[in-house]
Amino acid sequence: MISVLPVIILLGYIYLNDKNEREPLGLLLKAFFCGCLVAVLILLWSFIEGIIGIHLTEFAEDSAVLKSFFQAAIPEEGLKFLFLYWLIWNNKEFNEHFDGIVYAVFVSMGFACVENILYVFSGGFETGIVRAVLAVPGHFLFAVIMGYFFSRARFTPMHRGRLLWMAFLCPVLAHGLYDTLCFTMEMYGEMSGLSYVLSVLFIAFNVKLWQIGLKAIRNHCHICGAKIPKGEINCPYCDQMVKYS
Repeated sequence: MISVLPVIILLGYIYLNDKNEREPLGLLLKAFFCGCLVAVLILLWSFIEGIIGIHLTEFAEDSAVLKSFFQAAIPEEGLKFLFLYWLIWNNKEFNEHFDGIVYAVFVSMGFACVENILYVFSGGFETGIVRAVLAVPGHFLFAVIMGYFFSRARFTPMHRGRLLWMAFLCPVLAHGLYDTLCFTMEMYGEMSGLSYVLSVLFIAFNVKLWQIGLKAIRNHCHICGAKIPKGEINCPYCDQMVKYS
């Protein structure tokens, strides 16, 4: 239960924030299972590498930065992005800016759910608690960033190419930096002074991620993507009344 509960909570949160036009549950489930498939593909690739004895990212093992980006952030966020694009880019249900965030979160939570089950199965209840507080929300926030730029790309043809790249690169950067801090703490955590500095940096980075994620969810019009002035409930651009939780 500890493996799945944080996923359910975050999915419920993003679903309830989609107040203007709820997405069809069938398509949301497809997005979730696409995320599950991403996790399966990552595991399958690791299995194949083990069989053939060739590890393409072996060069990254001794570097927290390279390991974070080449073994985690780039392949994971890249596959999430590809499935997200395949599933909804030309779908008629993708008709509001907030939709990109919703579907990106469902894809990412599918991945996080499978990954979490595997980690808790091997590491136990304590691992589940730590991942419920850190890893699963991390995947949620990477998805919010991806979905935000993905929607902007969909509804801003003039800058589409640049925004699509940002929909891929920004979550990769966030994910890579997050994992770099985690791996560095694992490597040098026993050094008391450095451990303190790394812990402060990790907490500050997580706070910043939440600020960015919540701003993308709450402070922009779900319909046209415009920034909503503080205290206003009507979008200044599309004049739609938007209610936020």
